[in-house]
Amino acid sequence: MSLRPANLPLMRMVKQPAGKAPWGQKRRKCGLRVFKSSPSTALLVAGVLAAFLGLVSAAVAQGRTDCGALKSAILHRAVRYCIMLPPGYTDQGGRNYPVLYFLHGLGENEQALLRSGGWGVIEDLRQQGKTGDFILAAPEGRGSFFINSAGGGEAYSDFFLSEFLPFVEKRHHVKRDRRTRGITGLSMGGYGALRFAFAHPEIFSSVSAQSPALITESPAEIDARLRNGGPLAGLLGTVFGSPIDVPHWKANNPFELARRKPMQIKTLAIYINCGADDEYGFAAGAVKLDAQLVAEGIRHEFHLYPGGHNAEYFLSHLSETIQFHGQAFRNPGREVR
Repeated sequence: MSLRPANLPLMRMVKQPAGKAPWGQKRRKCGLRVFKSSPSTALLVAGVLAAFLGLVSAAVAQGRTDCGALKSAILHRAVRYCIMLPPGYTDQGGRNYPVLYFLHGLGENEQALLRSGGWGVIEDLRQQGKTGDFILAAPEGRGSFFINSAGGGEAYSDFFLSEFLPFVEKRHHVKRDRRTRGITGLSMGGYGALRFAFAHPEIFSSVSAQSPALITESPAEIDARLRNGGPLAGLLGTVFGSPIDVPHWKANNPFELARRKPMQIKTLAIYINCGADDEYGFAAGAVKLDAQLVAEGIRHEFHLYPGGHNAEYFLSHLSETIQFHGQAFRNPGREVR
C-alpha cells in the first residue's frame, strides 16, 4: 500500500543577500577587456550562451516545494506537510491558484509524490501544456485513513478540515472557492479522498482515487478478520474500533455516503481507477462503487486497468488523474444546493 522507489536527494535553493559576495568571498573590481575573436570562436560562444539560456529557462519553468510542520491543537502534535508550488508562483502574490489536496497511502508520508517521481510527472504535464497551474498540498496522515478514529481517538478529519485546509489557503495564494478545490489520493488516501468529497461536496468540486482502499466486507466479517490478528487487523481496530463500531463505520463509508447524498454528489467531478490484479482485493471495492454510482445516475469516470497495487501502477496512471483535475479546474461543475 506504499510507494517504494529509492529516495532521491532534495535540493535546497539558497538566496544570496543583495550586495554581498557569495560565501564570504571579497569583492574585486574588475575591468572589461575587449578582444577580437574569430568566427569559429564567436559561434562557440553563441552556442554556449544559447545552452546556458536554455538551462536557465528550464530552471525558471520548474515549480518549488515548501515542506514543514503544522502544530495541531486538535491532534496535540505537529503534522508534517509538503506544498508543491507551480512555476511562476511568488510569495508576493499577483495570482491565485486552484488547489489539489493529495492523500498518501499506508506506509507513506507527505513526501510520497516527491520520492516516487510523481512530482516530476506533474511538472512534465505542465511543460507539455497538458494541465494548468495549481498548488498541490500533501499532509502526513500516518495510518489514520484520514478520518476521526472510533471511540474518540485521533480526530484527523477535524484536523484536516479545521486546521490544515485553512492553513494552506491562508498562507498561500489560493482561490478560496469550492470550484477550484479538489482532492485526490492513493490506496488509503484514495479512501480518504472519496470520504472527504462524498461527506463534504460543499467543500470540494472534484475527487479522484487510485486503487482506493474500499473494503466490501461487512463489519461482522471484518470482526472475524480482526480476531485472527495481524498488523493490518490492529490498524483497522485502532481506526474503526475492535470490534468494529458499526455507526462509525457507516458514517465514514464511501458506499453509504454516496447512497445518502446522491443529489449533492452529482455536483462532483469523480474519477476512479484500480488495478485488476490488486493484491489487497481493492478492485472488488472499486467495481462495486462504480456499479453503485451508475445505478444512482451519478456521472463519473472509472477504469479497471491491468496491474497490481504498487508504485509502477500508480505512476503509470498518475498523469490521467492529474489531467482530470486540470480539466475540472478549467470547467467547474454546478454549485451544491
